[in-house]
Amino acid sequence: MKQSLFESRHQQDWDAFNSQLEALERGKPKAQSYHGFAASYRQLCQHLALAQARGYSSHLIDQLQQLAMRGHQQFYRHRSHLGAQTIRFLFGGFPRLVRSEWRSVCVASLLFFGSLAVMGLLTYLYPELIFSLVSPDQVSEMERMYDPDARRLGRFSDRGSGDDWVMFGFYIMNNIGIAFQTFASGLLLGLGSLFFLLFNGLMIGAVAGHLTRIGYGEPFWSFVIGHGAFELTAIALAGAAGFKLGWALLAPGRLPRGEALRLAAGKAIQLVAGVILFLLLAAFIEAFWSSTTFATPNIKYAVGAGLWTLVLGYLLLAGRRQHAPD
Repeated sequence: MKQSLFESRHQQDWDAFNSQLEALERGKPKAQSYHGFAASYRQLCQHLALAQARGYSSHLIDQLQQLAMRGHQQFYRHRSHLGAQTIRFLFGGFPRLVRSEWRSVCVASLLFFGSLAVMGLLTYLYPELIFSLVSPDQVSEMERMYDPDARRLGRFSDRGSGDDWVMFGFYIMNNIGIAFQTFASGLLLGLGSLFFLLFNGLMIGAVAGHLTRIGYGEPFWSFVIGHGAFELTAIALAGAAGFKLGWALLAPGRLPRGEALRLAAGKAIQLVAGVILFLLLAAFIEAFWSSTTFATPNIKYAVGAGLWTLVLGYLLLAGRRQHAPD
């Protein structure tokens, strides 16, 4: 059967099912919204399977997939409290979402970590490059923060442990601010996310290369390796979410740009929710573990390696046993 005939035959059913979904999603459906919902949902799933098997256009398949996912959420919805929903998202929904958006995640990661590595190497080989990005006063502050003789690493002054909670709050606000810039600027056709990924990558790389060159590499790397597993990964994921917004505006397909942006924003905001969790964990580790000097660098390297393994394993493996979408 040709796609045009398939669409004309079933479009009215899909529109009716969409109206049922909208009534249920508003939370106060009328009695007729429940009537025949299960049968309509099964029929919609059958139509989706037929469209995929017959190789119909991606636009039609995406439309039916969106309806099927929304129908699944309403059909299997539980009146569970927010905590249970959050746990399901963290242990399944978020890592599955990251894997499903692997293209955006790979592009953002390559830009961010690639620029970081290249700038770090260049600054190590050509020391004067640091001053093309960082002022001399800021360079001096960085050197004081990672002085091997400092009592607390990564801080502008030797604060006591009683100030760890203050620094925890500071790190949260600073990191979330960076992530939000990287995400929200994706609305500028993705160029804003591109800029912030490269800017942050170049800045971090320049500082890393400079401190390593002057002999402060051990305190610096032992400081960043722990919380960096969550913080740096979160910045890359925020960039991926921004690219998703930008791509919806650049290439909406057959959808109006507003509708394409709305659909993309649903997944992008879910990515940002996971990013915020990563940044909270990063801020806690940075305030209460990374800055301490009682643990030897080798211990911090071992803990940091374990945290990187945990993050990568979580994103690559978590939630694979649950086949139904959230």
